[in-house]
Amino acid sequence: MGIRFRFGSLMLTLLLLIGGLAFLYYSGFFAACTSPEALQAYIDRSAPYSHLLFFLVQFLSVILAPIPSNITAAAGGVLFGTWSAFLLTFSAVFSGSLVVFQLARSLGRSFADRVVSRRLSEKYQDLIRSKTSVFLILAFLFPYFPDDVLCILAGLTDLSFRRFTLIVLLTRPWGLLFASALGGSSLSVPLWALILIGLLGIAVFLLGMVYGQRLEQRLLACLRKQKGN
Repeated sequence: MGIRFRFGSLMLTLLLLIGGLAFLYYSGFFAACTSPEALQAYIDRSAPYSHLLFFLVQFLSVILAPIPSNITAAAGGVLFGTWSAFLLTFSAVFSGSLVVFQLARSLGRSFADRVVSRRLSEKYQDLIRSKTSVFLILAFLFPYFPDDVLCILAGLTDLSFRRFTLIVLLTRPWGLLFASALGGSSLSVPLWALILIGLLGIAVFLLGMVYGQRLEQRLLACLRKQKGN
C-alpha cells in the first residue's frame, strides 16, 4: 500500500508539473523571461488571476529553474507590493523545494541527471555529501548559489526530509524578503552597500565552510549535555 501510494503521488506530481510547463509555454511565459519588465507585463496581463499565476511561476521556477526566484520576487514586489509578493514567493519556493527534494529522493540519480547539469552536479555533490547541513544553510542564506539545484542534490544524500524542511524554512525566506522589498520600493540600497553586503557574505560563507562543522559539532555536544543533565 505504501509503495502504491508513493508511486501514485509521484505520478500525480509529474503530471501536474508537465501540465504546468505546457501552460507556461503556450501562455508565452518563456518569451516573457527575456527581461524583468516583460515578466511584469506577462503577470499583469493575467488579471484577475495574476496572484495565482505568480504563485505558479514561482513554484515551477524552483523545479524548472528558468530564472532565479529572487528576480521574480522583485518583479512581484513591483506588481503586488512587498508583503504580498514575499508571501506568494516564499510559499511557492518552500513547497517547490520540498517537491524537488522528494522527487530526487524517490527517483534517484536518473531524475537529478535530467534536470541538473553534470558540471553543477560534480561541483557541488561531494561538498553536499561531506557537509550537508552546514553547506545548505550557508548556500541558502547567500544569493551566490543555485538554491534550486542544491535542493535536488540534497535529495540524493542521507539528509532527512524533516531536517531539510527545517533548513529551508529557516534560511530561504530572507533573500526573498530582501528582493520583494527592493521590488516593492520598501527598501532602497545604494550600490556600495550591495557590494559591501556581497563581500561580507562571501567572507561569512568561507568562514562557515572552514569552521562550520566544528561549530555544529560543539552545538550538538552542548545540546546533548543539557539534555543529559
